[in-house]
Amino acid sequence: MSTIWYECKVRYRKTDETGGQKVVTEAYLIDAMSYTEAESRINEEMSAYISEEFKITNIKVANFAEIHPFENTDRWFRSKVSLLAYDEESGKEKKSNMYLLVQANDVREAFDNTVHVMKNTMGEYTIPAISESPIMDVFPYFSGDEEEAEQYERFNALKASKPVEAEVVDTMEFDPEYLAEND
Repeated sequence: MSTIWYECKVRYRKTDETGGQKVVTEAYLIDAMSYTEAESRINEEMSAYISEEFKITNIKVANFAEIHPFENTDRWFRSKVSLLAYDEESGKEKKSNMYLLVQANDVREAFDNTVHVMKNTMGEYTIPAISESPIMDVFPYFSGDEEEAEQYERFNALKASKPVEAEVVDTMEFDPEYLAEND
């Protein structure tokens, strides 16, 4: 079963750095099966963080294909990834877009994290756009079952991971050393 992410906007009174109060609307991402469940879950999650009254102003299905948290990051970025495929019938190249939500500290790190996430992709792709997302936090679904505990732990492990830059060694077939090793 695929995951459905809902973007929920919550309006509440927030105390700023100077001690003043202002009304803010913030977006959160909830993993849920329906709008009703998303509303219930965002109420539950926000009750743990906000002691005063709050109002859910909007709930909509988010069009993220995947969510990728990383350690030591504080913002979420929306990465547009264009997958390239060759259509044999028409002889043209086709693009299909998908959006990833990637955690990073800045746009450059978001690009690096997107490349890290896409490193095992077999086909060609481009990253035409990365923008900062208004999402404040992501709440994956966890029912408490042992079977789902693994999935929840994997999500949290991803939050604790950091991409490691791998050195790519490109040996061409006509490289004399490569030919000597493979003869």
